[in-house]
Amino acid sequence: MAKLGKRTTANREAFAGKADLTVEDAIALVKTGATAKFDETVEIALNLGVDPRHADQMVRGVVSLPNGTGKTVRVAVFARGPKAEEALAAGADIVGAEDLMETIQGGTIDFDRCIATPDMMPVVGRLGKVLGPRNLMPNPKVGTVTMDVKAAVEAAKGGEVQFKAEKGGVVHAGVGKASFSNEQLVENVRAFVEAVQKAKPTGSKGAYMQKVSLSSTMGPGVTLSIDSATGN
Repeated sequence: MAKLGKRTTANREAFAGKADLTVEDAIALVKTGATAKFDETVEIALNLGVDPRHADQMVRGVVSLPNGTGKTVRVAVFARGPKAEEALAAGADIVGAEDLMETIQGGTIDFDRCIATPDMMPVVGRLGKVLGPRNLMPNPKVGTVTMDVKAAVEAAKGGEVQFKAEKGGVVHAGVGKASFSNEQLVENVRAFVEAVQKAKPTGSKGAYMQKVSLSSTMGPGVTLSIDSATGN
């Protein structure tokens, strides 16, 4: 067995026996474990009582974190004419139509969020097998298929986070950076959990929110008290 480094060993000792913490205590602990040489992302994972293979149990939504994510988001927009100009003026990193489709088909996906005007969806639809698995496919339900390109680009750049239940009913996202203040991270965590709560599908039976955990990019994870996470 490989010998653990001093940092890993210290982190494991600090986290040992810790579980079902308040949001405040969990964030304080996670920040102590974020000792990498870069600004680690604080990540949240929610285990939900849903089976996303069933349409009436899919959990999907979007939330604007009050303190942003601390991440620079690259935005691609499918648009033509005045709407393409509007996207560029709003700060989009990549704007195109068939040319952008061909670039993506060629294997270049140099963006974190994809937005499209409704008239571009026949073109974007050809990329479903490429963008879908990466959770990048524009969708009107989360505001990424829209004529209001300016607002969509600004929201994506301003800390808006999309979420979607994956296999096993797990939703995860980054909710800030370890350099954020404890208060900023608490606000972001509660905003994210509230959004997932509001996205509860009609087909969910029994306990909806089963487990909530926090970790940093390189650090151990810890579970939160569901009551504390939901503000009950």
